[in-house]
Amino acid sequence: MNYGYLLGIDVGTSATKVALYDFKLTLIDSFSQGYEVETPHPGWSEQHPDIWWEATKACIIKLSKKHNIKLIKSIGITGQMHGLVLLDLDGKPLRPSIIWCDQRSAVECNEITKLVGKKRLIDITANPALSGFTASKIRWIAKHEPDIFARCSHILLPKDYIRYKLSGMFATDMSDASGTQLLDITNRCWSPEMLSILNIKEDQLPKLFEGPQICSFVNEEASQEIGLEIGTPIVAGAGDQAASAIGSGIIQEGAISLTIGSSGVLFATTKKPLIENKGRYNTFCHALPNLWHVMSVTQGAGASLKWFKDQFCDVEIAEAKQKNIDVYDLLSLRASKIPLGSDGVIFLPYINGERSPHLNPHARGIFFGLSSFHNKDHMLRAVFEGISFSLFECFEVMKSNGLLAERLIVAGGGARSDFWMQILADVFTIPMARTDVSDAGTLGCAILAGLGIGVFSSPLEAIKQRIKITSVIYPLDNLKRPYDFVYRKFCKIYKQMKPLF
Repeated sequence: MNYGYLLGIDVGTSATKVALYDFKLTLIDSFSQGYEVETPHPGWSEQHPDIWWEATKACIIKLSKKHNIKLIKSIGITGQMHGLVLLDLDGKPLRPSIIWCDQRSAVECNEITKLVGKKRLIDITANPALSGFTASKIRWIAKHEPDIFARCSHILLPKDYIRYKLSGMFATDMSDASGTQLLDITNRCWSPEMLSILNIKEDQLPKLFEGPQICSFVNEEASQEIGLEIGTPIVAGAGDQAASAIGSGIIQEGAISLTIGSSGVLFATTKKPLIENKGRYNTFCHALPNLWHVMSVTQGAGASLKWFKDQFCDVEIAEAKQKNIDVYDLLSLRASKIPLGSDGVIFLPYINGERSPHLNPHARGIFFGLSSFHNKDHMLRAVFEGISFSLFECFEVMKSNGLLAERLIVAGGGARSDFWMQILADVFTIPMARTDVSDAGTLGCAILAGLGIGVFSSPLEAIKQRIKITSVIYPLDNLKRPYDFVYRKFCKIYKQMKPLF
C-alpha cells in the first residue's frame, strides 16, 4: 500500500479533534469542535456521549469538503480516559458520562479498597482506588442510580463510544482499559475478581485489543452519515496520554514525556509493570504490545490556567481578540513581567482534587501569601509556577523509583509557551525539549493506524521518520535551583492544609 491517508480522532475533554495524515505522517489538515463540561453538583463533571459523536461527525464532514476521505485507509482513536459510558440493550446512552475529573465517588473508593484489600487491589490493578477511575464510578451508579445500573448492557470508555458509532463494535485497547481499574495489568485481561466484586459481567465490557490491532470496520450506517468508506479498518487506539506518548516518541525505556493539557501528565515507558506500593503514580499497560507505562498526573494543570482566565481575565480575552493573538500568549507575557517566585504568592492547583502524588479528591485550590501589594499578574504567575511545582512533585516520586531522564519531551498546549517552558526547566533543573509535532495525540493515533495496516514495519520506524527535536529550553545558568525555597514552601502548605480539606 503506497498511497492514502490515516485518520486520527481525539475525543478530548474540551473538544474533539480529527486530523488527516499521509503515509509519511505529514499533517494534511485538521478540524476541532468544542463543547462544555456540565457540573450539576460541586465536584461532579459530566458530558453526554452524543456531543462527542456530533463533534466527530462535524469535523469529518468538514474534512470531506476539502479532501477525498475515501482515501482514508485506517483510523486510530484516542480520547480522555476513565469516563463511564453506560448503554442500554439498544446501544443508547442511559445517562450523561461521568468523566475523568469527577470527584463524587470517594466513598466508593474506600468501599472498593475494603472489599478487595489495599495490597490485593494494587497487585491486580497496579493502582489504588481513585475517584477518577471508572470502577468507583460504576459502584456509585449501582448505589445511587440502581435503575440505570440494572438497565446497563454495555460499559464503554469515551473514545470507544465513537468506535461503536463508527462500526457497531464494542472494543477497547489495553492502555485505556488500564484506567478502568477492572483490568489485570500484569496479564492484560479483565480481572474476574474485580468484576465479581462490582457485580459486572464480562460481556458488558468491550473486547480487549492491543493498540495497533484492527478491531472493527466502518459500517454502512456511519458511511452514509459522514462519508467514510465502508470497511475502513479501525485500530484499537489508545488512551489520550498513551497516544500522546507515541506521538512524542516515548516508546522505549529511558525517555519521559510531559504533556500539559487540562491535566498535566508525566509518562515513562517500562518493559514490565513498575508498581509503586503507595500508589503515588499510576501503572498502566502501554498501547504497544509487551510494554507498560508509568503515569503521574496533576489533575488541574491547564485546567487551573483556564479557570483563572475564565474567572479573572475578561479584559485580556477582549484584548487578545482585538489584537488577533492567542489569549494564553498574552497571559504568558503579563506573567513574565512578575519576578520569579511571584513576590511570595503561591498557588496550589488542586481545583479538581489531586491525583498524584497525594490521592486526595478533597484537596482544593489555594492562593497563599496575598497582600495589598499584589495584583492579578502576581496571581497569574503563581498559577504557572504552582502547576509546575505540582508536576515536579510527581517527578520526584518517579525519580525515587528509578525513573530518570536527562531531559523531558514536552507536548500539549503548555509546550507552546516559551515562558512556561522556562519555568519548568528552572523548577525541574533539567532541559525541556519540544518536537516538531503540533498534535502528539492524533499523530500517535495515526502511527497506530498505520501499524495496523502495515504502512510501518515497527513503531520505531514511524517515529524516526516523523519526530524531530526542534528546540530545547535549558535551566537558567546563573541560578542554581532558583525555585528550591518556593517549592519547599509549596509542599509545606499542602501538608499544613491537608487536615482542613
